Amino acid sequence: MKALVRFYENKTQLILDKYGPGPRVHYHTGIMGAPPSPSASASELRSSLLASQEQILLYASTAWNIRMTPFREVLDVGCGLGGGAIFWAQEFGAHVTAVTIAPSHISLVSEFAAQAGVGSLVQPLLSDALTLPGESCFDAAIAIDSSSSFERRPWFHRLSKLLRPDGQVFIFDCYLGKPEYETPFNHHWCAQIGYAEEYISAAQEAGFRLEMIEDVSSQAIHFWDTSIALMLAEAHKCTMRSSKRTKLSNSLSVHALVRRGLCERGLSHTLMSFRKT
Repeated sequence: MKALVRFYENKTQLILDKYGPGPRVHYHTGIMGAPPSPSASASELRSSLLASQEQILLYASTAWNIRMTPFREVLDVGCGLGGGAIFWAQEFGAHVTAVTIAPSHISLVSEFAAQAGVGSLVQPLLSDALTLPGESCFDAAIAIDSSSSFERRPWFHRLSKLLRPDGQVFIFDCYLGKPEYETPFNHHWCAQIGYAEEYISAAQEAGFRLEMIEDVSSQAIHFWDTSIALMLAEAHKCTMRSSKRTKLSNSLSVHALVRRGLCERGLSHTLMSFRKT
């Protein structure tokens, strides 16, 4: 857990630099319909990434049929800097408990929510996803590119206590398809990536049934194309210290690996939803 906290604390400024300035700052994969233009500037590439992150939330909310389900008290698990929590509050009027393990993110989520005019609807909470307090207090739980940080069985068992009868779990994440992608993915993102079947099994054991599953990998590939293009564009703009250039090289390598994994079904970006039975 300490390693994961350090990871996200150390990522904070990088997230703001790449995906800011806010108030809806996201740290997750997006979807887009085409690769970036070869002539796109760094500013244009960054704007495309931000739009793609918003697009996956819009797409997911339709795929999950959120407007037709109880969605008043919502748990955003692994909220990052609160972009998703603010989205659910602004677009759906939900009261969102935004959970993070990074202490410095609490004030940032509060500040961004206030800037967005939903300070009364977004409540940041410093907590481990597996030990969240409460019982039967949420209509839904959402995890956007965060569930790969949790042990799935204890997480679903905790959710079964936190959710009200008929409550739903909405997940968007990257899933393993071939074992050779596990170690580099986990090392780069301090994660515990798993197979989709593992999620389904863990959910069923905890009393949930699978409602829907949709692979959106083909729409996510160009997010990684654009992220790679942005890193290359920024590398060409300025002289970097050797340590920063090494980090950039490592990031480029892993982002290219993810893209290749999506193309050869070694990885997948997939939407899921579960309902408490």
